[in-house]
Amino acid sequence: MNATLDWWALLCGVALANVAAWLWTAATVPRAARRPGDSRQLQLLLSAGYVFGCAYRSLLPVYDIQRLCLVDSWMSSVIVGRSVATIAELCFVAQWSVLLRDAARAARNPVALQVSRALLPMIAVAEVCSWHAVLTTANLGHVIEESLWGTSAALVSACLWALRRTAPQRLRPLMLFFCAAGAVYVAYMFAVDVPMYWARWIADEAQGRPYLPLLDGVFDAALRRVVSYRWEDWRTEVVWMSLYFSVAVWLSMALVHVRMATPSAAANGNAQRQRRRGLDLLHRERR
Repeated sequence: MNATLDWWALLCGVALANVAAWLWTAATVPRAARRPGDSRQLQLLLSAGYVFGCAYRSLLPVYDIQRLCLVDSWMSSVIVGRSVATIAELCFVAQWSVLLRDAARAARNPVALQVSRALLPMIAVAEVCSWHAVLTTANLGHVIEESLWGTSAALVSACLWALRRTAPQRLRPLMLFFCAAGAVYVAYMFAVDVPMYWARWIADEAQGRPYLPLLDGVFDAALRRVVSYRWEDWRTEVVWMSLYFSVAVWLSMALVHVRMATPSAAANGNAQRQRRRGLDLLHRERR
């Protein structure tokens, strides 16, 4: 059987399992998550944007610059696929921004709070660079885009590492896991992904490849589709797509279950502990 079709079948299977897992997650998020100050309901909505966006792109894979697809339909056009990807990726980075914001507020860490506010603008710029690359077919835009993603992941990982000591004990192992996953992601981006796009851009420049003007690129991305099942055409995209549509989706759903203690909640917890200590001392004195 064709290796590309095997890989596509795997993507579709993972996508369906991920949608089922999100529906289960939505059904199990406690009512307490709807209370003011709890971000889990917001995380659930943002996760929906990423999970369903990735499921769409798994069912209809597109190799943007080459205009390659597996299904000859307008739904597989680069314009549609890139639009879905933009919404999904902004939802995903917004999840990390919310997580870091809550952790920074609980720890009263102004640096981490500023990083949480900078994440979404950084990735918005990355999306603009991605659109420029997709429409013009110039890979330099992807070099900048992936560099911004790698940098944002490095900032999040560094902040979570710094905040782990003040986090609730139950969340410290999870924060360490996020740090480790972030370190692996950053290493992959700057050791593999960014150099790959840089090499493609250098090769195109050396060959004098003409790039599309933006308006021509819009029509080209909307109308031109090249259906291919050749493994040679897709093999460079297999690793990142497979990880992107599986591991990243699982992280997105995991964020829904994380509840950071707010400063008020932490203060209430400390007050309750102090009351318990006072009552214990009072009982001892009476004895």
